[in-house]
Amino acid sequence: DTEGPIGSLGCCGWVLVILSGIFVFFTFPITIWVCFKIVQEYERAVIFRLGRITDRKAKGPGIFFILPCTDSIVKVDLRTVSFDIPPQEILTKDSVTVSVDGVVYFRVSDPIASVANVTNADFSTRLLAQTTLRNVLGTKNLAEVLSDREGIAHSMQSSLDEATDNWGIKVERVEIKDVKLPLQLQRAMAAEAEASREARAKVIAAEGEMNASRALKEASLVIAESPSALQLRYLQTLNTIAAEKNSTIIFPLPMDVISHFMRK
Repeated sequence: DTEGPIGSLGCCGWVLVILSGIFVFFTFPITIWVCFKIVQEYERAVIFRLGRITDRKAKGPGIFFILPCTDSIVKVDLRTVSFDIPPQEILTKDSVTVSVDGVVYFRVSDPIASVANVTNADFSTRLLAQTTLRNVLGTKNLAEVLSDREGIAHSMQSSLDEATDNWGIKVERVEIKDVKLPLQLQRAMAAEAEASREARAKVIAAEGEMNASRALKEASLVIAESPSALQLRYLQTLNTIAAEKNSTIIFPLPMDVISHFMRK
């Protein structure tokens, strides 16, 4: 057990501890600078006495006492650390190769576990983040990778937090920074989007033509009921043309008026 009690030192260990205490007592004015240690507010100290962890809880912040001959300390920083996940070439579920990178924020939640259970908690977390990114994105298709970044980040955070719990690491946040697609795939997607926009434009134009034809049909029915309405429409058209100061004006005449003069 990495958090065993002091009593597990054994008889020889206790003899060495007593001798170390006697040595400190007789050389007190000199060893005072070695016996007292200070850790910052954001740090904790894990004390090893003859190679064993002396307490279930790390020391600090502030000042504490150690025996110079038998005790050694390891300082652990509790501040949040961030690092970039290098771009990873990943094959998605629908067999598309993409390059994805991200950023991870983590901190040490258990100083004793981070020292006793893993050689280098920071480096191990970085390597695990890279493999977790590959594993999570390998189960997603391209559409999900592009549209569900928040869900992917949350899934990565849960996986990392669970895996690093025994190391005394708390993963606070994971973010997907960039998703890079192959150039040919970018061109294909751009062509697909352009074709989709053109198809929608044609549908909208066809709907406009249909609505216009219906309106013209209704207008023709109204004009057919009142022949004088057509003359008013002619005059309105002439008024519009005259406002533009044109030198030539074409005035249309209805066929029934021309046929009346031709009969005479």
